[in-house]
Amino acid sequence: MDLEIQKRIKDLADEYGPENVVVILGGAEPEAAGIAAETVTNGDPTFAGPLAGVSLGLAVYHIVESEVKAAVDPAVYEEQVGVVEMVLDVEGIAREVKKYREQYSKYRA
Repeated sequence: MDLEIQKRIKDLADEYGPENVVVILGGAEPEAAGIAAETVTNGDPTFAGPLAGVSLGLAVYHIVESEVKAAVDPAVYEEQVGVVEMVLDVEGIAREVKKYREQYSKYRA
């Protein structure tokens, strides 16, 4: 997760309260999604960005997770995500994000 996005997420959590922020990821690889999920829950594991050492505990999901898919209009989801979803490791991504959400998230959407 780039440093600019980390700063934006931190600013939103500061402004609205971490209990009111849900992060929806869209990375295509399980490992990248896991690193992003860890960053917004437990802090930047590379210690390079604004979230280094900052444990926000945010609710975090990936766009392909069933909880998100169920919350989005099916036509919009199909148009925006459907084609890409077919080539992703949906189970691997969901498993990776869920691992960090369950371990570090203080809030649930």
